[in-house]
Amino acid sequence: MADKETTSFMRSLCMGRIEQDVICPFPTLSEAEKETLTDIAGALEGLLGPRAEDFRRWDVAGEMPAEFIDELKEFGMFGLVIPEEHGGMGLGNMAYSRTLQEVAKYDASVAVTIGAHSSIGMRGLLLLGTDEQKQRYMPRLASGELIAAYCLTEPGAGSDAAAIKTTAIREGDHWILNGNKLWVTNGGIADYYTVFAKTPEEGGRGKMTAFIVTKDMEGVSVGPHEDKMGLRASSTTTVHFDNVKVPNDNVLGEVGQGFKVAMMILNSGRTGLGGGSIGAMKHLIAMSTKQANERTTFGEPIASRGLIKKKVAQMIIDCYTAEAVVTMVGGLIDAGYKEYQVEAAISKVYGTECLWRTADQALQIAGGNGYMREYPYERIVRDCRINRIFEGTNEILRLLIALTAMNDVASQLRELTSTMKGIFNEPIKGFGVLSDYARKHAALRTGIGGQGKLEGIHEAIQDQGQIFEEETRYLAQATDKILRKHGKAIIGKQFASDRLAEIMIDLFVMASTISRVQSAITAKGVDGASLEIDILRTFTRAAKVRIKHNFRRIDTNDDEIMKRLAEDAFEAERYRWDTL
Repeated sequence: MADKETTSFMRSLCMGRIEQDVICPFPTLSEAEKETLTDIAGALEGLLGPRAEDFRRWDVAGEMPAEFIDELKEFGMFGLVIPEEHGGMGLGNMAYSRTLQEVAKYDASVAVTIGAHSSIGMRGLLLLGTDEQKQRYMPRLASGELIAAYCLTEPGAGSDAAAIKTTAIREGDHWILNGNKLWVTNGGIADYYTVFAKTPEEGGRGKMTAFIVTKDMEGVSVGPHEDKMGLRASSTTTVHFDNVKVPNDNVLGEVGQGFKVAMMILNSGRTGLGGGSIGAMKHLIAMSTKQANERTTFGEPIASRGLIKKKVAQMIIDCYTAEAVVTMVGGLIDAGYKEYQVEAAISKVYGTECLWRTADQALQIAGGNGYMREYPYERIVRDCRINRIFEGTNEILRLLIALTAMNDVASQLRELTSTMKGIFNEPIKGFGVLSDYARKHAALRTGIGGQGKLEGIHEAIQDQGQIFEEETRYLAQATDKILRKHGKAIIGKQFASDRLAEIMIDLFVMASTISRVQSAITAKGVDGASLEIDILRTFTRAAKVRIKHNFRRIDTNDDEIMKRLAEDAFEAERYRWDTL
C-alpha cells in the first residue's frame, strides 16, 4: 500500500512508477454523505431555483442584497466544512465540492461567495488552527455571523506571493500590521480575514506569517466594491491595515511559515473551484441540449446537425473527465493523503479550462441569443473567465506541476550519480551499487521494472490502460530528457516546462477517467457503462496524440522564433507590419 504521508501519484509517475492503489478504486461518497447531499440539493433548488431573474438583476447592479446573504446563513451555507462540534456540517472534501457543484448550477457569484469563505477564507483555521482558535471562531464562522476572506494578493504581488509588502512587526504580545490587500473576494462582507504579512526579523528578509484578523480590530478598513467583468454580484474590495494590533494568539500556523500556509490553503481548497466549474458545465449542457432540441433551421432542429452534435459531445467529454479528476483529488484528501499538490493543481487547470471551452461552445450553440443579456450565456462566459486567473493563474500552476516533477527526478539522478563515487575502490560492493543504478535508471527511462503496469483493468478498457502505460514511459523519458538538456537552467525554460505539464495533465486526467470507468463497469456492467467507455476511448485517443506531439517538440520546436517575435513586439510596443 502507498504511504499516505509521502506518496503522490503524479510525482511517482514521473519516476516511471504507477501507484495504482492511490487511484483505484475510484473514490465514492458514503451512503450517509449521499443522503446529506440529496437533502442539500433539494434545499438549494428551493432557495436558488426560483431566483434566475434575481441573479440577472444583481449582476447588472453589481451587488448581492444583504437579505439574501442572511438567507444563505440560515441555510448553513457558511458551515459546510466546519466540524459538527463547532456547529457546522463537517463535510469532507468530496461532499463539499459536490455542494458547490449544486450552487454553481444556479449562479457563480453565489458559489464564489460561499467558496471564498470555506475554500480559502477560513480553510487555514480548519487545517492549522489551535484548539483555542477553533473554539473562538468556528461557531461564528459556521453560523455566518463571521464571513471569511483570504488576504494574500497585493498591488505588486499576485502570483509572486513572496513580493508582498504588508508587514507585521512584533511588539510584546502583539504584532503591528501595516499594508494593503487587493481583490479580496468577500472583502466587503467579511468580518474574518486570513492575512499574510512579511515578518522579516523572524527568520530572514523573505519570511512571511499568516494571521487571523477581524474587522473589529482598530485600523482595519475596506475599500469600495470593485466594478468587475464577471462575478459582479460577489463582493470584491481592497482591505487596508493601518497599525492594526494583532494578538500573538492570532498567528495561524508557525511564525515565518506563511508561504507554506498559503500554499496549503490553496491546495486544500482547489476542489471547491473544481466543483463549481463542473456544476456550471452541467448547467450549460442542460441549456445547450434544450436549445438544440427547440431551435430549428431549414425545418429541422439543430440537434440533428453534425457540428452541433460534435460540440455537445465534446462538452460531455470535458465535463465527465473533469469530474473524474476533481472527484479523485477530493478522494485523495479525504483518504488522508498529504502529497496532492500536483494533482490539485492539475484539477484546477483542467477543470477551469474545460468550463471555458464549454461556456464558449454553449454560447455558440445559442447563437445571437447567447450574446444578449436577456439570456444567461453571456453572464456565465464573463463569470467563468476569472477561474483561470484566481487561486493561482493556470500559467503559474503549469510551471508548478512541471517543476515539482523535475525536482523529484533531478534529486533521484543526483542520488544515483553520488552512488557511483568510489565504485572501483570496492568492486564487490560497487557491483551491487552499479546494478541498482542501472535498474533505477532503466525504470526511469522505460518504465520497466514491475511498477509501470496497471493491474486488473477490465478487458473492455484494456487498450486504454495500455495507452496509459505507454504514455507514462514518454513522461518519464520527457522529464529525464528536459533535465539533461537544460540542467539548472530549467527554471527559466518555460516552454519546456509547459510541455511537460501538458503531458502530466493529460496523464492524470486519463488515469482518473480509467479509474472512474472501471468502477462504472463494476457497478453497471459493460453494456450499462458503454457510453462512459466511449468517453474514455475518445479522450485517450486525443490525449495520446497530444502527448506524442509535446514529446517531439522537446527537441524540434519554434521556441526561439516565438521568443524573437515577442521580444521584437516588446521593443516596439506595437505590431510592426501594418499594411498602410
